[in-house]
Amino acid sequence: MAEKPDPVKVLYCPTCSLPAEYCEFGSDFEKCKPWLIKNAPELYPDLLKEADEKEAGRVSEQLHSVGISSIGADGSASSVHSGETSSSKQEEVKRLPGGKIKKKVRQEVVIEKVVRNKRKSITIIKGLDLFGIKLSDASKKLGKKFATGASVVKGPTEKEQIDVQGDIAYDIVEFITETWPDVPETAIYFIEDGKKVPAA
Repeated sequence: MAEKPDPVKVLYCPTCSLPAEYCEFGSDFEKCKPWLIKNAPELYPDLLKEADEKEAGRVSEQLHSVGISSIGADGSASSVHSGETSSSKQEEVKRLPGGKIKKKVRQEVVIEKVVRNKRKSITIIKGLDLFGIKLSDASKKLGKKFATGASVVKGPTEKEQIDVQGDIAYDIVEFITETWPDVPETAIYFIEDGKKVPAA
């Protein structure tokens, strides 16, 4: 009579509840990584290398933040000097918990004309909300001023923008600066052929 094989012991991840071999296909692989490095390093050897590189980068960042020089890969010593350049960079970049970096968003209004169905055009206005303007009120005012349809929609970057029917791109700059004096004309840009062009 043939012997019965021993049952296979499967290691399950407590984060995603999948077998450890399938964690990378789960929805929360980033959350699974610390557990995998600790409990199943043989399954994902690349995670160990990645963790070591992150640890080296974190130590280097801490040294730079304190102002201690560190030796680079090429053997040359580099040090951080506090001055105008570092303070201006600190204004533009904001550190979030976990070491993530969030860049400060520039306050600007971008106006773009999109042609649909060869004849109909739509003027898209992005960035009015950065100046504290309520987009729903702005779309009503634009619709009344230009006697056309205007609505607030989510753009491709998941940020809200105003779509106005018709080609009103060049008339709109004067209307925006008169209606909302907080928006300077120097902060208004057109997108023409994929390039930003100042309105002023």
